[in-house]
Amino acid sequence: MNNKVLLDNLRCIPDFPKKGINFRDVTTLFKSAECFKIMLDELEAIYKDKGITKIVGIESRGFVMGSALAGRLGCGFVMARKPGKLPATVVKESFIKEYGEDTIEIHFDSINENDVVLIHDDLLATGGTAMAVYNLVGHFNPKKVYMNFIIEITDEGLHGRDLFKDIDLTTLLTL
Repeated sequence: MNNKVLLDNLRCIPDFPKKGINFRDVTTLFKSAECFKIMLDELEAIYKDKGITKIVGIESRGFVMGSALAGRLGCGFVMARKPGKLPATVVKESFIKEYGEDTIEIHFDSINENDVVLIHDDLLATGGTAMAVYNLVGHFNPKKVYMNFIIEITDEGLHGRDLFKDIDLTTLLTL
């Protein structure tokens, strides 16, 4: 989609968190009322007729648009969090990241087989965290799973989308 207003407001920070990485700072889109509305309107247009019953937002930036979109679509919101952040019994998935191993968790009773789930996060780069959340959601055998990211990075040789060939995946910005 690559909306010009969103592109013009997206901050890039060179060499963060390490030399050679061009960090895309989605917080500049969240702080702008105009950008926030554009993103929410675009997401609602994509998913309003998909029968979404739960949105899984990936910690922590996925909570922002994920919960706002859940309000617009009239569905539930589920947090995918780092270990030790959720108070009830959890289901978890471990995965390898660029800097070592990590784990993501959701409550054991968050999703059921009647749900149509949208997994949402701010950024798709290597796809490791998103794949872990996708696998985690799969433990619940929902009817259907969609995935959405605000930004997809492809210009740095990253191919996160390749992990999700058979999944309905959308992005608002492709860089």
